[in-house]
Amino acid sequence: MLIAFGGLPGTGKTTVAQTLARKLAAVYLRIDTLEQAIKARESGQADIGAAGYLAAYAIAADNLRLGSTVVADSVNSLHITRSAWRNVAFDAGVQIFEIEVVCSDAAMHRHRIEGRKADIPDFQLPTWQSVLERQYDPWESAHLVVDTAKFSVERAVEAIMQRLSEVPPGNPIV
Repeated sequence: MLIAFGGLPGTGKTTVAQTLARKLAAVYLRIDTLEQAIKARESGQADIGAAGYLAAYAIAADNLRLGSTVVADSVNSLHITRSAWRNVAFDAGVQIFEIEVVCSDAAMHRHRIEGRKADIPDFQLPTWQSVLERQYDPWESAHLVVDTAKFSVERAVEAIMQRLSEVPPGNPIV
């Protein structure tokens, strides 16, 4: 199964995705890590385009074909990236479970953005202004919304696990 996360920076997406991946013993792919590695190789070049996502799609496909569950952690803010994740799952013959992580409390969200420390060497964290200005397409596919202003990480992961357990193998997850 492919579990594709999305959500603006600072919503708690990475914390939830990592906790879920650990609980499922799943392969964990983080776009920020891939993009930073590519930037480091390119001497810090600012615009690497879609390279991080393209690398993640390929690594996810390899692992899905091996029978592993993959947790993909990315902002996933555009229709095109969400569609690409669905195509990866379809091509691998597995189900996809899409999760949008939000933080409905703007003050809490801003506090998280402004108080974060980078956990990836040389990673440039976004500013609150850049988060507000980021293009973020509305979701059109069936997905689970997790609001980290209302639920702890543990409760969010429990809700995801519950939802996963309710779907018979082979059926689409909505």
